[in-house]
Amino acid sequence: MTKAEQLEAVAILVPADFSDHAVARIDQTFNRIGIERADPALVTEEMRRAVRGIASFAGISAAMMDALPNLELIASFGVGYDSVDVGHAAAKDIMVTNTPDVLTEEVADTAIGLLINTVRDLPRAETWLRDGSWAKKGNYPLSRLTLRARRVGIFGMGRIGQAIARRLEAFGLPIAYHNRRRVEGLSYQYHDTLKGLAEAVDTLISVAPGGASTQKAVNAGILLALGANGVFVNIGRGSTVDEAALAAALADGTIAAAGLDVFADEPNVPKALLDLPNASLLPHVGSASEHTRRAMADLCVDNLVSWFSDRRPLTPVPETAHVKARP
Repeated sequence: MTKAEQLEAVAILVPADFSDHAVARIDQTFNRIGIERADPALVTEEMRRAVRGIASFAGISAAMMDALPNLELIASFGVGYDSVDVGHAAAKDIMVTNTPDVLTEEVADTAIGLLINTVRDLPRAETWLRDGSWAKKGNYPLSRLTLRARRVGIFGMGRIGQAIARRLEAFGLPIAYHNRRRVEGLSYQYHDTLKGLAEAVDTLISVAPGGASTQKAVNAGILLALGANGVFVNIGRGSTVDEAALAAALADGTIAAAGLDVFADEPNVPKALLDLPNASLLPHVGSASEHTRRAMADLCVDNLVSWFSDRRPLTPVPETAHVKARP
């Protein structure tokens, strides 16, 4: 049997609403099995016997893994994988992969665009032109905020955080950061607490991953430390922010403005944020270009191909890097 024939026999479970490009490649290479959502209650006896891999946007729970006794690999689409129970996967020797690097520059571009939109109020200025206010009422009001003389702090100095920092250096802005630990080789000022970082800067960009350790890390105290001239941008995970505290801080002037691309309960955005004139809001479009999503889809499928042909992953997540392919 050729390698291609061997791959055609491998059953890959794909929950609905997956990348069309990834689905097309999986169909060409593997035996794709569709399912409405990643719910163990929907797993059939055929799936239990056959499924060896999952390709998914959605979270994969411990119960879903347990429902598939022959599962070897979860190919997660995206750099964040907090919705996958990686601890359970590691305990069961299930490999988990993600799609880092290929989206880094796109998300960093979006972060800078969102920061400028937030500070200079550009979406509202465009609306002023489009609705005829420029012709009827005159020039758009001067923006209260500017990037000039700002000090930027980055919460989460991983690949994307560093790409954002490189862009901000070109703006002539000083940069500091907070991580679980100092990053080797970086000259930016390091703060060992998020509060210390917020106190030292007036612009805080969150690129932190989700999970229990960062749940609502950006809270009322952090926003108070950022100050009345403060700008907060979140391009990481909505779960890292206390959204009620953020809405209150924007409403009462604790901070000046915020730009958000991610939310705790997507696509449901709190009305308290929607109603605020000093919040610039995007529908989670950080990596959402056709170019980048295609690259992410390819890496997702390439992990499946590499695992089931060469018995190795391309981009394993750290928690399952030790997992070996079954004989």
